[in-house]
Order: sequence, then structure tokens, then C-alpha cells
Amino acid sequence: MYLAKVYVTLKPTVNDPQGRTVMGGLKSLGFASVADVRVGKYIEVRVLEAEKAQAEARVKDMCEKLLANPVIEQYRYEVVEM
Repeated sequence: MYLAKVYVTLKPTVNDPQGRTVMGGLKSLGFASVADVRVGKYIEVRVLEAEKAQAEARVKDMCEKLLANPVIEQYRYEVVEM
């Protein structure tokens, strides 16, 4: 069994209103040194595959089909044996 840690973020050219809201909140709490905030998603998926390469291929397919919107988001993942 493998554990996939998937990180999904907006592409740099996409406006991030949620990130701006968080940044405003941090600044209002006194964190004046905050220059920018981008908000994303973290997803864990346990995959039952015999080989790490198979697990990585499955996770890549999951990201492209459901976990990330390729038009506005980018993703990266780590696959580790459990």
C-alpha cells in the first residue's frame, strides 16, 4: 500500500481571492510582514498497488481527471510506501 500526498494550488496567473482575504486577516492581526498568500488544497490518498510506479501512475491519473482543474490549477504529489 502507498500513501499519496497531493498538493493542488492555483496557477500563478490565476487570481486568488481567498488568499487575499487570508492575507488581509493576517495583516489585521499584526502580521505586517506578510507579502502574499496563496490558498490551495492538500489531499491524502491511500493506493493499493503492488509497485510504486503503478501507484504514481494512478495518482497522476486521479489528479488529471478529478483532483485538480488543469485549466486553473497545478498539482504535485509524493508517493510513499506505508
